[in-house]
Amino acid sequence: MSSDDIAIKVNNVGKCYEMYGKPSHRLWQTLTMGRKTFYKEFWALRDINFEVKRGECVGIIGRNGSGKSTLLQIIAGTLTPTTGNAEVKGRVAALLELGSGFNPEFTGHENVYMNASILGLTKTEIDAKYDAIVTFADIGDFIDQPVKTYSSGMMVRLAFAVQVMVEPDILIVDEALTVGDIRFQLKCFDHIEKLKTNGTTIVFVSHSSDDVVRLCQTVYWLDKGIVRKCGTAKEVVEEYHAFMVHNTTAIKEVPSSTTKGMPDEHDLLAPIPNNAIANGEGGAQIESIGFFNANDESISILYSPQHVRITFKMKVKERLETPYVGFQIVNRKGIRIMGSNNHVLKEDLPLMDAGSTYLIHFKFPFPEIENGEYLIAAGVSDGTIEHHVRHHFVADAYHFTFHSASLYQRQLVLLKLPECQMTTGVAN
Repeated sequence: MSSDDIAIKVNNVGKCYEMYGKPSHRLWQTLTMGRKTFYKEFWALRDINFEVKRGECVGIIGRNGSGKSTLLQIIAGTLTPTTGNAEVKGRVAALLELGSGFNPEFTGHENVYMNASILGLTKTEIDAKYDAIVTFADIGDFIDQPVKTYSSGMMVRLAFAVQVMVEPDILIVDEALTVGDIRFQLKCFDHIEKLKTNGTTIVFVSHSSDDVVRLCQTVYWLDKGIVRKCGTAKEVVEEYHAFMVHNTTAIKEVPSSTTKGMPDEHDLLAPIPNNAIANGEGGAQIESIGFFNANDESISILYSPQHVRITFKMKVKERLETPYVGFQIVNRKGIRIMGSNNHVLKEDLPLMDAGSTYLIHFKFPFPEIENGEYLIAAGVSDGTIEHHVRHHFVADAYHFTFHSASLYQRQLVLLKLPECQMTTGVAN
């Protein structure tokens, strides 16, 4: 690959911070002129190497504190690495910390000119783009008010408008789009898609795996300051999900020795996380759970409507006279999207003796829902829907993402209706 095809090259980048136990230790460090060490080293990044091609959209994921923002600041040139360097070719626009680069005492109008000039535009060029920036930000008369009077949403609107409307060669975005309202988020992603089409190089950091898969070709997973994995968005996000939720590597296909659709003890069920949100009397316990696609492969991302299976293993500790088991699909806002249980299905389960272990299977056609992240909640009780004793309910037993490329995703509703029928007639 020619060097002209590379927009960003990160060479052995490391960033070390000095961590002092007491404020006075900083003074002693200075007075001893380095002859004695009063701090501990903390490496936020260590030996980071990668290249980003021109026009490529690269995602960076990782838990909080993994070094994502530090890496972006080094690429943007606002932070100096301890080791190595980052080579960047072209005009860089960076949307990092909320309102970074804004003077709170200046009006929005004044900050537009100041930020755009920092990005290398002349006054004539800014004049030509000013109306487009203000229209995109859509903050009304507040454009002439001091930025210190802005809400967080207004701040990110203006900051994003300036950064993207100057037509950068490289755009760096760090979680900023989660602040604006949903209409503004849609407008931002639409514009990012246009920048991609026009050949802008994009480095994108987000905790939304759906956004990462949607926008990025290549994804880097940072963990404790090092690159844990690099690959296609689908591959890396699945691995990351499995690790974060179930503390394991990416969930693999069910062994061929397992009867399809009827898993046994060797089925790859994921244990319930230790920090799961759970409650109940304890007469039974859900120990592990699995989510399987139409091919009986255990998954963390579902890419289209299809037949799926939810299986969970539960240990009965006290005799259940009238077992009542079920599941729910819940979105990240806690809204229940769908679910079922044996009573709704009119499936009477036999008495379950103490000491027994059971596998519970729910099979159903998964519908088209809004792209995003979801949780599977699972529960076991004794009794009926109206009167029962809850023995174990796990609100976040399993985490997965639904990501469909269907046209239905352009509609802002949680549950799509592909089976809906429409007729028309001429009114008299």
